[in-house]
Amino acid sequence: MTDTISLIMLVHGEKIAWVFVCLVLYWAYCVFWGVRGSIRARTVADYLLADRNLPTGVFVLAVTATSFSGWTFIGHPGLIYRDGLPYGFASLYAVTIPFTGVLFLKRQWLLGRHFGFITPAEMFAHYFQSRLIRVLVVVVALMFSVPYLGLQLRAAGFLLNVITHGLLAVEFGMWVLTMVMLSYVASGGLRTVAHVGALQALMIGLGITLIGLATLILMDGWANFTAALAALIQTDPLRTPAGHSHYVAIPGVIQFVADGSRAAGGAWTGVMNLSYSLGLMGIMASPAFTMWAFASRSPRAFAPQQVWASAGVMGLILVVFSTVQGLGGHFLGADRAFLTLHEDLARPLMVQNLSGVDLLSTEGRQDLLVPHLINLLGEDAPWLVGLLCLCALAAMESTASGQMITAGGILARDLLRPFVWPGMQDYTQRFVARLCITGVVLLALAVASSEGDALVLLGGLAVSYGLQMWPALIAVCYWPFLTRQGVAAGLVSGLLVVTLTESVGQQWLGIGLWGRWPLTIHAAGWGIAANLLVAVVVSLFSRDGATRREEFHAVLRHHAALPPTRRRWIKPAWVLTVLWFLVALGPGAVLGNYLFGDPDRPASWWFGMPSLWLWQILAWLTGVGLLWFLAYFLGMGTVSI
Repeated sequence: MTDTISLIMLVHGEKIAWVFVCLVLYWAYCVFWGVRGSIRARTVADYLLADRNLPTGVFVLAVTATSFSGWTFIGHPGLIYRDGLPYGFASLYAVTIPFTGVLFLKRQWLLGRHFGFITPAEMFAHYFQSRLIRVLVVVVALMFSVPYLGLQLRAAGFLLNVITHGLLAVEFGMWVLTMVMLSYVASGGLRTVAHVGALQALMIGLGITLIGLATLILMDGWANFTAALAALIQTDPLRTPAGHSHYVAIPGVIQFVADGSRAAGGAWTGVMNLSYSLGLMGIMASPAFTMWAFASRSPRAFAPQQVWASAGVMGLILVVFSTVQGLGGHFLGADRAFLTLHEDLARPLMVQNLSGVDLLSTEGRQDLLVPHLINLLGEDAPWLVGLLCLCALAAMESTASGQMITAGGILARDLLRPFVWPGMQDYTQRFVARLCITGVVLLALAVASSEGDALVLLGGLAVSYGLQMWPALIAVCYWPFLTRQGVAAGLVSGLLVVTLTESVGQQWLGIGLWGRWPLTIHAAGWGIAANLLVAVVVSLFSRDGATRREEFHAVLRHHAALPPTRRRWIKPAWVLTVLWFLVALGPGAVLGNYLFGDPDRPASWWFGMPSLWLWQILAWLTGVGLLWFLAYFLGMGTVSI
C-alpha cells in the first residue's frame, strides 16, 4: 500500500498538490462566509432567508448555481457520449428550469412579503388551511433533497478518487467534503450559501467551457473534430428505426414499447425528451426554490437570472461545450472500437488512464468521461487540473448546500414546531434547524454510501418528485378552483405514479407489468399527468370554504396583474409557449433530424455539424427569446408594484 501511494505521488504528485492547494483556498473562502453568516444570523428569518435581503447580483448567481448541479458538470456529457445528440436536448433544461421560475417565483415573492412566510409549507398550509398539505410538502422536500444531495456527495468523492488516481477513497473524500460543507452551511445559513453560490456559479460555467475548449484543442481543432464525428456515425452499430445513427437522429416521435428505456435506437424519442424536460422543471418547482424566492430583496433579480444567467449563458455553454465534451470522448480514446477503426482520426490519450475500460461498452461508467478529460491536462498544466477539479466540486456543492439549508429549515419549522414543540422560540428554532440540517446530511450520506444501483434509482426519482408541486403552485399563484382535497389527492397520486413508472417501482416493488418509462414517456410525465387529472376531478366534487384563496388572489391581482395594454398578449404567449415545447424539444423536434442536412451524409451538414445539433442551437435561441417575452415584456419576472 505504501509503495502504491509513493508511486502515485511520484508520477502525479504535482497535479495532486495543485488539487489540494485549490481546495484549501476555496474552503477558506467558504469558512469565512460561514463565520460571517453565523454572526449576522440573529433571527430565524435571517438564518433561513438571509433576512429577505439577498442582493440582486448574489441572488442571480446563487440560484443559477443551485439550478445546475454536479450532474450537469459530470453526468450530462457522459450521457451525450453514450446516447448522442437525441439525449443532448436535455441541455435545453437551461431554458425549461427557469420557465418554472417565470411562472411562480415572482408571485411567491409577493405572497411571502405580504404574509411573512418563511417556508413553502407555511404558505400552502395557510392557503389551504390544511395540516395534511403542510406534512406533504415536508415529505416532498425530503424526498427531493435526500437522494439529490446523496448523488452530489457520492459524485464528489468519486471525482476526487479519479483525479488523485485512487489516493483518496471514494468514501473518504465524500465524508471529508461533506463535513467541510456542513460546517459552513449549518453555521451561516442561507446568506452563507448564497455568497458561496455566487462564486460557484462562475466556476461551473468556467469549468464546462474550459473542458470543452480543451477537448477541441486535443483534437487539433474543429475540422478534425467534425471529420471524426462524420466517421463515428458511419460505423455506429445502434440504428434508429429509420436506419440512422443513434448519435445524430431522434428515433421517432414515440415508440409503443412496454419498457421505454429499451426502445429501438435509444429511448430519447420526441415525447421522451418533452416529458424528461418537464421532469427537470421540477428542480425549480421544489420547495427549496420557494425559499430562495422569499429571500430575494426584490423581484428585479428574477428576470436576469431566468433569461440571461440560466437560459442565455448556461444554455449556450451546455448546448455547445457539454456536447463537444460528450462527442469528443469517442475521439480521445474512450471508445476502443472507434480507436481501432479510425487510428488516423482518433487520439489514444485516454487509454492509459482508463486502464483498458471501454466507457461505451461498460454500463454505468460514462460518468468517468469528464474526470478523465480533466486528467488529460495533468502533464502540460497541472494547475489547470486543480482548477477544473475545484470547478466540478463547486458544481456538486452548489446544489447540495442549497438543499441542506432548505430541507433542514422546513423540518424544523413545519414538522417539529407545529407538531412536536408548538412554543419553540426563535433562538431554539435556529438551533433545531442546524440539528435538522445535520440529520438531513447524515441521511444523505447513508444513501450515498449505499450500492451504486440504489443510489441511481433514488436520484432518478428526485426531480420527478419535485415536479409534483406544480398543481399546488398553480392553485396558490393562479387558479383558485383547485381545492385542498384535490391538491392533496393529486400530489399523493403523482408521487405514487412516478414511483411505479421509474426503476425503483420495477425493481424494489416487484412490479414488471409495464417497465420503466412506458411508451418512451418519462416517469415525471406520467406522474404530473396523473397528478393534474386527480387534482381537477377531486376539486370538481369537493369544497373547502375555509381556505384563504380569495385573500391570496386579491394580493396577486393588485400587484401582479398585467397592464390593460398588454393583456391581449396573454393568449399569444400561451400559444408560443406550447409551440416551443412541442416543436423545439418535443415531438416536432424529429424535423431536426433532416432540416440542416441528411443525417447519413456528413457532406450535407451545415458547418460540419449534424442537423440535430443545429436544431438544438436554434431551439436554445428561440427559448431565450420566449423567456424574455414572458419575463420582461409580460412582466412575469420583473417589478410591477
